[in-house]
Amino acid sequence: MHDATRLIHAGLPRPSQGEPFHPGPTFAAPFHLSGDPASAAYTYGRYHNPTWTAYESALTEMERGAATVVFSSGMAAVAATLGVTLKAGEAVVMPSDAYYTSRVLAQNFFATLGVEVRLAPTANNAQREHLRGAKLLWLETPSNPGLEVCDIALLAEAAHNAGALVVVDNTTPTCLGQQPLTLSADFSLSSDTKATTGHSDLILGHVSVREATWAEKLRTWRTQIGAVPGPMDCFLTLRGIKTLGVRIERHSSNATAVARMLEDHPAVRQVIYPGLDSHPQYALAQRQMRLPGGMLSVVLDTVEQAHRLVTRTKLFALAESLGGVESLIEHPYSMTHASTAD
Repeated sequence: MHDATRLIHAGLPRPSQGEPFHPGPTFAAPFHLSGDPASAAYTYGRYHNPTWTAYESALTEMERGAATVVFSSGMAAVAATLGVTLKAGEAVVMPSDAYYTSRVLAQNFFATLGVEVRLAPTANNAQREHLRGAKLLWLETPSNPGLEVCDIALLAEAAHNAGALVVVDNTTPTCLGQQPLTLSADFSLSSDTKATTGHSDLILGHVSVREATWAEKLRTWRTQIGAVPGPMDCFLTLRGIKTLGVRIERHSSNATAVARMLEDHPAVRQVIYPGLDSHPQYALAQRQMRLPGGMLSVVLDTVEQAHRLVTRTKLFALAESLGGVESLIEHPYSMTHASTAD
């Protein structure tokens, strides 16, 4: 069965006559208890919720994992993953060119708790040279916003040989465009706010794991920190992911068309997109990714040219995000990545 077809049915209950085809969200803080709370499937809304369970079940199936834990945002998922895998005196190797908030969280918070943060570029699998003594390898491929691609399987093998766990931020390609757990990553993480929810109106995140014991640790973190998602958000996303296959295919074909058009434009110095054969890691992207995704980067000569471009488009809205049904444009240097030196 094609994964896009599988996704339509993922997370749904077994058919039962007279029951809703797609059950609605469950709104509850306390749940009724008729005996020993330990025997109840649900007791309190910060611990668990049937709507979360359905969404997590769907993601686990699509990620090819052992379990999934859903969070109130992508950064809540990032914080939880760092929190359950690292302690003082241990080291994490992170991409120097990936999503800046993940780096900032590691450097400005976890480093103050005694975690060593090592940075290296995504390109050329450069993080491999910094694994000695590390506890965690953090990958993001393609990177945001530079769209560099690294070899997940190669780096996972190197990390495991060095005694490190492997996390892949899979936000940009989604679980339909790339499946890190099948490439030996231990954690596949996503800001579902982007393409997974797909309509620019929800904030969610998730972590899928190869070993269920990590899911228990992530759930404990979620419960104690309180980074729980709303049931309506999970319900809407579970409904919305049924069209993820169609959306990601169209994202990819549209982005490819725009990238090819811009490559021939005299004002454009460079177009960076994994679906173009001019991309330095094109062959790797073709092997590792099912679809190149809907995000591309354009390099112009000056900041002034970039500002003119992002403020003069008619169909592309100037906004900070990606993966929705709308076409968005931004200038990372002055917007999403403005607080970083690089």
